[in-house]
Amino acid sequence: MKTLIKNIKELVQVDDNSRLLVKGKEMAKLGTIKDAYLVINDEIIKDYGKMSDLSEKLLLKSSKNKIIDATGRMVFPSFCDSHTHLVYAGSREIEYSNKIRGLSYEEIAKRGGGILNSAKLLHQTSEDELYMQALARANEIISQGTGAVEIKSGYGLNTEDEIKILRVIKRLKETTPLLIKSTFLGAHAVPQEYKSEPDEYVDLVINEMIPQVAAEDLADYIDVFCDKGFFTVEQTDRILLAGMKYGMKAKIHANELAKSGGIQVGVKYNALSVDHIEYTEEDEIEALLKSDTMPTILPGAAFFLNMPFAPARKMMEAGLPVAIASDYNPGSSPTGNMKLMMSFACVNYKILPEEAIHASTINSAYAMGVSDLVGSISKGKIANLFITKEIPSFSFLPYAYGSNLIETVILNGKEIVI
Repeated sequence: MKTLIKNIKELVQVDDNSRLLVKGKEMAKLGTIKDAYLVINDEIIKDYGKMSDLSEKLLLKSSKNKIIDATGRMVFPSFCDSHTHLVYAGSREIEYSNKIRGLSYEEIAKRGGGILNSAKLLHQTSEDELYMQALARANEIISQGTGAVEIKSGYGLNTEDEIKILRVIKRLKETTPLLIKSTFLGAHAVPQEYKSEPDEYVDLVINEMIPQVAAEDLADYIDVFCDKGFFTVEQTDRILLAGMKYGMKAKIHANELAKSGGIQVGVKYNALSVDHIEYTEEDEIEALLKSDTMPTILPGAAFFLNMPFAPARKMMEAGLPVAIASDYNPGSSPTGNMKLMMSFACVNYKILPEEAIHASTINSAYAMGVSDLVGSISKGKIANLFITKEIPSFSFLPYAYGSNLIETVILNGKEIVI
């Protein structure tokens, strides 16, 4: 089946060269075509161009073909969200009140809140109920324009519950139109019973969890929260090395709470991405410049926790790429709305709309290892895209931060009811 989208006001994020990422000054340059058309063949982007160049044959109606008139509307590639914890149980709004009263993220964690609280709730939740909660969130982010998402475990903190989360992620892969990558994050926090001997928990992750995750083929990547009060560089090094032996490529939670050395250990293991990175200075930038690792900012978490903002502008000026992800989770970023993440990035990180579009599509696709498949309007890529309502310009997308501007979602070449 072919689908023709015609009379597109502006086709955004067009890349004839199918680049895998965009870096430095190039992030401010955005390829678009005004008064455009786009042809989808089954699930693949087949062709696009100006309406004046559209063959008359494609305008003929056929029972096998579909024509969408996008007059006054824009077409974007779907957002790619390269860092989420979308599979979790319940919520943590009580901690929201504690934050307002002035407690820090670390103080809440020390009181048994934070990640440990989510782990307790998850342990009490059945796999089926966990799946139904996660499915609702998956459908929500689809309606908000996301077409690819990386989902982490990490709220289990024991072998049985970590496996439970990863099995739910596998079910989401099988039952939703999202392109999903799965990440094992057993080293998200040290459980209370291991607080006095954290290395024993690291041994559990390495010797028991990783082999079982690999045996069921449940994870594409492995992640560690390498930061102050969580896992040290040495512990992170051990876990990443063990995961890589089982074919799990590295990703890192790094430098959210302090200069932890997490960025450097991520670079050492050729991590796909280093995420959070609020505390990034010249030595971290230099390390990243010598690597293929994508620096990824999480504007929702920094906003929600009232933390310093990662120096994204400085990184781009140094020639680095930057990706944006939502960090969708119950404690520090309870939303997967990537349009809102773009708005936060533009206002708080001084990122231009053009840069924000690259950061939330092609660069975030790279950060989850799928930029050869999605992330731009390129021939041969999967037709994951959305059609906006009538808007004046592409900059209006992050500008109108509280408005729902998406009218039609297409994933794998098929229109999704939202």
